[in-house]
Amino acid sequence: MRQVVLDTETTGLDPARGHRVIEIGCVEYVNRRATGATYHTYLNPEREIEEGAIAVHGISNDFVADKPLFKDIVEQFLEFVDGAELIIHNAPFDIGFLDMELKRLKKQFATMAIRCQVLDTLEMARERHPGQRNSLDALCKRYEIDNSSRVLHGALLDAQILGDVYLAMTGGQASLSLGASEEKTENGDTGGHRMVARDGLHLVVIAADAQELAAHERKLDEIEKSSGQPPRWRQSEPAS
Repeated sequence: MRQVVLDTETTGLDPARGHRVIEIGCVEYVNRRATGATYHTYLNPEREIEEGAIAVHGISNDFVADKPLFKDIVEQFLEFVDGAELIIHNAPFDIGFLDMELKRLKKQFATMAIRCQVLDTLEMARERHPGQRNSLDALCKRYEIDNSSRVLHGALLDAQILGDVYLAMTGGQASLSLGASEEKTENGDTGGHRMVARDGLHLVVIAADAQELAAHERKLDEIEKSSGQPPRWRQSEPAS
């Protein structure tokens, strides 16, 4: 399961009024584990950034003057996100801006919703916490996510923080164990790894190897010797 947490910063609030994307930040997750792969770029919007927007993200007109245009990075950006499930806070906002950017180009591009599945964490938070504040900062406080570095909005930083919030909202990072992959060997074995679905999550289960099983049996032998009776784990084992 490949997911991309995505955030944008813009010149204003309404793409229909000509406002443009000036920053894109993406963080990749596979099987609910951050891979370390990111996509980040600033963009020249070919128009002025509104003062209200600058107050939110701190990106100035001078800063983006020498940055690439969206048409210059579109192929690289789409290659990074294509086929993934996009995790976005207030997804209609970001998707609306990205679709408008794609629509402006001479080449015909499919919309983001056709290219990717989209999950809106704001909608999810409203369902789970009705009547409460569900901004990214509010969710960080609720789920005890450190956002102390978030003085201003920034697409890549916000995507990284949102990734932590999303995992906390949906049951935590399910594949923390080292090497939690599903690569099969030539005989079809997954190396002791298997996937199970539980409460809507796809969790990685890693079976103990022979050395770990032997150590477990030695520990049970020690417990049985000291207590004079079989430990509970052996009592519950089915008869062979």
